[in-house]
Amino acid sequence: MKKQFKKLFYLSIIGLIILFSVNFYVKSVTNSLIYSSQNDLPKNNIGIIFGAGINGDKPSKYLKDRLDAGIFLFKSKKINKILLSGDNGNDEHDELTVMKKYCYSKGIDTTKIYIDYAGFDTYSTMYRAKYIFKIQSAILITQEYHLNRAIYIGNKLGIKSVGFSANVGKYNNYKYVCFREYFSILKSVFDVLRCREPHFLGNEVNINSVSNYTKDDKR
Repeated sequence: MKKQFKKLFYLSIIGLIILFSVNFYVKSVTNSLIYSSQNDLPKNNIGIIFGAGINGDKPSKYLKDRLDAGIFLFKSKKINKILLSGDNGNDEHDELTVMKKYCYSKGIDTTKIYIDYAGFDTYSTMYRAKYIFKIQSAILITQEYHLNRAIYIGNKLGIKSVGFSANVGKYNNYKYVCFREYFSILKSVFDVLRCREPHFLGNEVNINSVSNYTKDDKR
């Protein structure tokens, strides 16, 4: 029993070393690519906004702030097109309809909005951005805790990525999501190493072609 406990203890120590080492590496190669001011942010043709939960037919605070940040960059001419990526797995949780209607309500030209209906996680969003939407470079728009991972995945998949922080005020459970991100970053490194392919791919929607935005369409 004592030997097993000792073995478990050492394995736990090794696991923690790996966890913190991977996080340190990912953050060290991506921190300089995160911007909190639009004045310093380089222009890009594409901005990618990640889904983040909804409350009925309204975006959660996390999602609203991401959408507002993307809309701000669009209206400031820092980006020319927006890719909305999220989960519309069922009628009760349809992030994309909420996201695209919110952008429309804020006056965004819908011919400049593209929809990724299978962005079920960050890796899937970035993989599909590369191979379905044919994106070569982008500004990634989300909260700061999430940007290191998103930028890392994007750059490893061949999308030249920088991030724009959507943080505004306080968020529920923010300390928890920051803690959880340590494990999400570790998983993302393994996803990249094994070249994980998302469950859903589908037909190409070239970002340089006609928008796939419609008021009713759900793919």
